[in-house]
Amino acid sequence: MKAVILAGGEGTRLRPITFLNPKPMLPLANRPFMENFVLWLKSHNVKDIIFSAGYLSEVFKNYFGDGRKFGLKITFVKEDKPLGTCGGVKNVEKYLGSDSFMVFNGDILSSLNLTDMIAFHKKKKADVTISVTSTEDPSSYGLVPVDSKGRITRFLEKPKEEEIVTDLVNAGIYVMEPHILKNVPEGKKYSFERQLFPGLLEKGYRVFGYVFNSYWLDVGTPRKYLMANWDVLCKKVSFKFPCSEVMKGICVGMDTRYSESNFVSGPVVIGNGTKIEKNAKIMPLTVIGDNCSISEGTEISESVIFNNCKIGKRCHIKKAIISNNVSIGDNVTVKNYSVIGDNSSIGENNILKNGIRIGINSSIAKSPINF
Repeated sequence: MKAVILAGGEGTRLRPITFLNPKPMLPLANRPFMENFVLWLKSHNVKDIIFSAGYLSEVFKNYFGDGRKFGLKITFVKEDKPLGTCGGVKNVEKYLGSDSFMVFNGDILSSLNLTDMIAFHKKKKADVTISVTSTEDPSSYGLVPVDSKGRITRFLEKPKEEEIVTDLVNAGIYVMEPHILKNVPEGKKYSFERQLFPGLLEKGYRVFGYVFNSYWLDVGTPRKYLMANWDVLCKKVSFKFPCSEVMKGICVGMDTRYSESNFVSGPVVIGNGTKIEKNAKIMPLTVIGDNCSISEGTEISESVIFNNCKIGKRCHIKKAIISNNVSIGDNVTVKNYSVIGDNSSIGENNILKNGIRIGINSSIAKSPINF
């Protein structure tokens, strides 16, 4: 079965880390998010993948090529202008053929059983099958009420509190029959959620909901990006770590310098060529990338640090995201879901907290921020 991955968005909710890095290629436990994604598809025998890409599309193409090194066939189709979720699929229609195909939002981390979903679709003789899962906060998603036979009865996008009639939401994974795309205008921005799916119900198409309760996360905000890394570290999702376990729960790459006393306990992932000085403490739920330097007296916990970063002495990093090529001076605090963009320099004695976001290529002098 073929699959279309929608990877054209700019990841605005995750800025500044998505200014130079497309959201689906952000590191997940030091492996590109999308690499784990396509290996998940491959594990369910979905090996012919079409990327509908727009923003920073060359990053995808340079990394994956034609897919052969991953045992896949990968085709890239660039959107010259934003076409929306459904318009992006219409744009690759000529590559889909005459069989059922799957569609994925490119920012989902899940352990959904795709094989079972495909079987459900065929058993129901559905025109479209939409993955649906329960969530504690359905107001942030599109609600998808389902009847006793599995048929979807209506769609409610971003409902008001009084409109919430179910906790089942659209999980962004679809199985579709190719004839459905005749309902989609060519070359125009068009939405599955707001236009195609409600229209299909009105026309009497067989639209079913595949209800599942396995792991699912929409990785769209700094908080959820950190949560995705934490959940991978805690093995809530199948994942092949790009390093070796040197102590229980401590996974370290090649040519990294450390001592056992640097670690309190796992789970922790450290990349290649990183140096951790004495008396630095790397606490649980931490990911540090390649070629980083962590100075003495610094404590890092529940954070993700990308590649080529230098952290000074006696820093306190907690629940933070630090992107590539960032330099942080001594006695700096970064915590509470704060984010530092690529190529930035943070002078000593700054306190960055409460979700502050420092843009790319920024230079913060000594001491001016206590946020």
